[in-house]
Amino acid sequence: MLFNPALESPLEGVGDRIHQARTLTPALIREVVADVCSRLPTMKKAGKSSAIDRLIEAGAWCDVAFALLNIELPSWTVRRLVYDDGEWFCSLSQTPNLPLDLDDTAEAHHSSLPMAIIGALIEARKRTLPAPAAALPHSHAHPVCAMSCDNFG
Repeated sequence: MLFNPALESPLEGVGDRIHQARTLTPALIREVVADVCSRLPTMKKAGKSSAIDRLIEAGAWCDVAFALLNIELPSWTVRRLVYDDGEWFCSLSQTPNLPLDLDDTAEAHHSSLPMAIIGALIEARKRTLPAPAAALPHSHAHPVCAMSCDNFG
């Protein structure tokens, strides 16, 4: 498959960087906030993000990851957090009381716990975004018009 940066969404790009990075850094967190978070920038403008800023400065990456999850996707919860064979596996769910086979979870894995949580956050965010609308063909010579074809007679 050929790589076309014009077709890659910001979520895909930051998700790939999270998966490839070894550890979390303040620069990577800023990138996650810029590309993934929609509520945190509003909180920053209102001056209500000082706690997260302090966590980032302290390097408390797990706390930062859980705080971002709580702020950005409050309806999602951690369903499973497992360490196996040198990797952390994180599953997030909107319906954690359903049997696992029926639940639609957002999952990620990484050797670093906060990176696995943020990876799952990115996967959950992808599921919450609306599907892109299909583009209608547009031509100046032949404008697209919608009309009803129902027979009311």
